[in-house]
Amino acid sequence: MDSAVITLLFLAFAIVMFVMEKIPIVLTSMIVCIGLVLTRVLGPEEAFYGFVDTNVILFVAMFIVGGALFETGMANRIGGLVCKFAKTERQLIVAIMVITGMMSGFLSNTGSAAVLIPVVVGIASKTGYSRSRLLLPLALAAAMGGNLSLIGAPGNLIAQSALQDAGLSFGFFEFGYIGLPILICGIFFYSFIGYRFLPNETRTDENSTFSAEDDNFSYVPKWKQTLSLIILIMTILGMIFENQIGIPLYITGCVGAIFLVLFGVITEKQAYKAIDMQTIFLFGGTLALANALETTGAGNLIADTVIGLLGQNASPFALLIAVFLLAAILTNFMSNTAATALLVPISLSIATEMGADPRAVLMATVIGGSCAYATPIGMPANAMVLSPGGYRFIDYIKAGLPLMIVSTIIALVLLPILFPFYS
Repeated sequence: MDSAVITLLFLAFAIVMFVMEKIPIVLTSMIVCIGLVLTRVLGPEEAFYGFVDTNVILFVAMFIVGGALFETGMANRIGGLVCKFAKTERQLIVAIMVITGMMSGFLSNTGSAAVLIPVVVGIASKTGYSRSRLLLPLALAAAMGGNLSLIGAPGNLIAQSALQDAGLSFGFFEFGYIGLPILICGIFFYSFIGYRFLPNETRTDENSTFSAEDDNFSYVPKWKQTLSLIILIMTILGMIFENQIGIPLYITGCVGAIFLVLFGVITEKQAYKAIDMQTIFLFGGTLALANALETTGAGNLIADTVIGLLGQNASPFALLIAVFLLAAILTNFMSNTAATALLVPISLSIATEMGADPRAVLMATVIGGSCAYATPIGMPANAMVLSPGGYRFIDYIKAGLPLMIVSTIIALVLLPILFPFYS
């Protein structure tokens, strides 16, 4: 059987299994990775190259740097401080979305949501507001905030890795050109209109991990909390000025992680615990599929099909809509990281076939892939608030679908201006 056909079969298998999640998505990605070796589509070195990719190293480093903020309680303090000034439910929704969105831009968006969920549950208990009115905005803000910077979400780095192979790259804050307006408009939307779509459920899962009590970090020395924040800020500054100082992002991240353990802010064991191995294996495994799509020509076959449906003379805007909506729809029925990993090589092939700017096509793919608002399975934060919020599937659709429409309108207005497909 032709290698391109085998690759397409593995792609179809991955999509179906990611959507159904009958087995863990990480296991699916590894089945694909190993399967490509067994069918001789890729050699072992090609298949496992993704696990030594510089972005995987960056993932590991930033998990540790962000994890230190969570382990010391500094992230909890930051979240509690902002929420403390809100006096009404709508002010609280805005405060929660602002702090979650900003934290998600520079830390793991999943980690940011994880540390703020118990804080918000505790606030709901103290104020008497329904937690179902507060937790969903938190999850949605985490998704939007991931596009404020290059390190905000795994999908951003997946696109960066593919772009670097083509000799191009995104700047540290370039995702924010689209992500920040979406976050701002999303917050305004829920402040004035969207809050009406939020459920007011009284039921919660008794077995939920999150209790109404805030985590107690009083045993953590204050110097550890302060130093964790200083090292995070210095790490981010090093990444922002990457070109000026001549040190790659992943090296800067590693320096920050090393300092945290070296200075005793966190222990070696806590550093290991902070690393999300699911993301590492998912990223490494799906990069094997991305490699196969490129080397076998399967990605070009998909691109040719899309171009054929659009027509050779399709307008840049029609191509933009097709790429964006494909990512936005797919991301709500599978992991947003997996959706981006699958679509990035296909998008690159489409860009090559149509002579479009790869940066513009990948930006549309990543922004569309981050619109995982309308289902509980689109991103981890959505699933994490399911039990403590007592949500049903329909609650995500009611609250998230309007935000998808708002985000799509903003993106389709800004992308052609800031990232035109044809210069």
